[in-house]
Amino acid sequence: MKEMTAKELEHKLMNHEVVNIIDVREVEEVAEGKIPEALHIPLGLLEFRMHELDKQKEYVIVCLSGGRSSRAAQFLESYGFQVINMNGGMLAWEGKTE
Repeated sequence: MKEMTAKELEHKLMNHEVVNIIDVREVEEVAEGKIPEALHIPLGLLEFRMHELDKQKEYVIVCLSGGRSSRAAQFLESYGFQVINMNGGMLAWEGKTE
């Protein structure tokens, strides 16, 4: 599985690169702030919302610390999606949130 740091993701966003981000945290966690460009799909609903994703795109998966996003990335990879796990999750994120 591919991985990237929060700083690498922040750098891509600052350079206006097109990045597809999926935040797999729970609703309460996201209410405290998420990366503005992120699509929120709680981990427990990922299986049921996969049809919203495009296998031609690469997705960066984010959670609080990196554990759930790693599981989500492995799950999506098993269905043929291109994914990158963001190490450290939102605990490591220093960029903007909404």
